[in-house]
Amino acid sequence: MTAMPAPTPESAPATNRPKRVLLAAPRGYCAGVDRAVIAVEKALEQYGAPIYVRHEIVHNKYVVQTLERKGAIFVDQATEVPPGNIVMFSAHGVAPTVHEEARQGRLKTIDATCPLVTKVHKEAVRFANEDFDILLIGHEGHEEVIGTSGEAPDHIQLVDGPGDVAKIEVRDPSRVVWLSQTTLSVDETMETVDALKEKFPQLISPPSDDICYATQNRQIAIKELAGQAELVIVVGSKNSSNSIRMVEVAKQAGVPAAYLVDFASEIDEAWLEGVTSVGLSSGASVPDILVQEVLEWLSERGYADVEIVKTADESLTFSLPKELRNKDLRAEAAKLLAAGPVKE
Repeated sequence: MTAMPAPTPESAPATNRPKRVLLAAPRGYCAGVDRAVIAVEKALEQYGAPIYVRHEIVHNKYVVQTLERKGAIFVDQATEVPPGNIVMFSAHGVAPTVHEEARQGRLKTIDATCPLVTKVHKEAVRFANEDFDILLIGHEGHEEVIGTSGEAPDHIQLVDGPGDVAKIEVRDPSRVVWLSQTTLSVDETMETVDALKEKFPQLISPPSDDICYATQNRQIAIKELAGQAELVIVVGSKNSSNSIRMVEVAKQAGVPAAYLVDFASEIDEAWLEGVTSVGLSSGASVPDILVQEVLEWLSERGYADVEIVKTADESLTFSLPKELRNKDLRAEAAKLLAAGPVKE
């Protein structure tokens, strides 16, 4: 009787394989988020509390709570900030009307808009000045979309996915350009672009991709994890567009299950049933301490073997907002208060 060969790791039953974590690289903070978070910390250090921030500086619960403990005050609108104070604009960018509200409110501003978002704003202004119809691919209600649309509201139409294309009408099909929210799924965006090109064959593309390098890199890494894992966990907040997209990309890439969590405590142990390989990554607004906590949680449950899955190198950095070089910003804010209401 011929002896059967011993099972190889690949052919062995899943329950007998060693448990492991496939850790994505790159993951977590992008250059724009890093810049924005440091900007709030520097402003607090340089000018003292409070520093008001319009909307969440980045879409991450842990980051916002940490900065609040240091003296940052987050508000929904600049009009909520008492006159004579400093207000910072978030990484997602704001419309020109918000800058005017701050001026009318006698506030000094620090603009922490991600430079890649600023690039899209400038493209919108340029194409509007050249009288193009601008089709902005993005999700309705997202702060970045609101800010970009505010640069040229008479020229911009929002396209929230391929399903919106049929209802889009333009003045001149030969003068149409598309721009996009920076945090979208690359595949989803190109599907929308293809549908727009079918309707408007002369559609012009922006000079360079609007989807940011970090969003693309994290989605590529997630696809790689999805091909090797039975479960993918993405650390990120529920209002983080790029984190949500990462979960969607993982599912589209064929992973059996993918979940978004803010903290390790949100992981359901039932997700691990029958799972030997867990893919782990984090959105572009997530500090790595939260990923390390998930790794500890998984290690306690037998997933101590961590394998780095590297798909790209990231070295881009951005200089801090120029307003942080102004040592007298708090004094200038006080002068605005003393000067009384702004005259038209």
